[in-house]
Amino acid sequence: MRSSTKRSFVRTENSGLIELSHGIRRDMKGNNKEITLGRKVKASRTSYLMIAPFALLFTVFTVIPVVVAIILSFTSFNMVQFPTFVGLENYSRMLLDDEIFLIAIRNTLIFAFLTGPLGYVMSFLFAWCINEFRSVFKALLTLIFYAPALAGNVYYVWTYIFSGDQYGFLNNYLISGGLISEPIQWLTDKNYNLSVVVIVVIWLSMGAGFLAFVAGLQSINKEYYEAAAIDGIRNRWQELRHVTLPQMVPQLLFGAVTSISASFAVGYQSIALTGFPSTDYSTHTLLIHMLDYGTVRYEMGYASTVAVFLFGMMLLSWIVINKMLRRISND
Repeated sequence: MRSSTKRSFVRTENSGLIELSHGIRRDMKGNNKEITLGRKVKASRTSYLMIAPFALLFTVFTVIPVVVAIILSFTSFNMVQFPTFVGLENYSRMLLDDEIFLIAIRNTLIFAFLTGPLGYVMSFLFAWCINEFRSVFKALLTLIFYAPALAGNVYYVWTYIFSGDQYGFLNNYLISGGLISEPIQWLTDKNYNLSVVVIVVIWLSMGAGFLAFVAGLQSINKEYYEAAAIDGIRNRWQELRHVTLPQMVPQLLFGAVTSISASFAVGYQSIALTGFPSTDYSTHTLLIHMLDYGTVRYEMGYASTVAVFLFGMMLLSWIVINKMLRRISND
């Protein structure tokens, strides 16, 4: 009985073998030979050599630190004595006994669900609008929107705007307009400082994801829009839903990864604006909590536990967003 499975044949120049579709090679004499892992690596040795530098750096500075952090999270390590295995003690302490950790989770989730989605959507919408302009204006607007990510000491400007004395820009404007009678402590009052940090983080969200969206929009073939118009697409929102978004899944995934990383890793912005620690830990996040125990108290075991928990939250969020974007692509 003839099999219905189609076989693809690929002739390799070096070995003179014909490769079948099921991991089997047939030489010129008609003998079948199984493709081993060693043969595959040897056949693609040039490609492996090209990615070797990146793979080495990624392993040394990403994979190994993550593995070490997971191991240290089960130990008590003060940077002086050898780590002592304590099992799940750090995790139980983190979830049951550390009240500041609960505050850090709350603030981190606020940043994740506010600054992450808002920055992500705003980056795409701004890139979508900018893509409609001519090349000169497009380049100028791209530079303007990307400028916050290039700014160095950008927090000095925001510190001046939200300064707590009467000479601060916002306080001076409100007092001059008769809206308030006394200066508001924007950066030290726990009722206001979290909102200030959220505003600044959203303003800083125009980063690499924004540039990826701009590049992705410019790379879409215009013929797709012409074909969509023939098929019945009548307005820009239908073009966005049925043509633009499915063609930009790689850029959307990249933007999602950068947005998730930035929203869960808010910490240095809070320190620069509200100090360390902030008033009643009002802007305290998991990253700051990890830095506190790792670089101030030198409890590296507990700091690694917080880091592993933060890593798990970021990974879970990325999986959810990845599935959502894949569904858009399949639709």
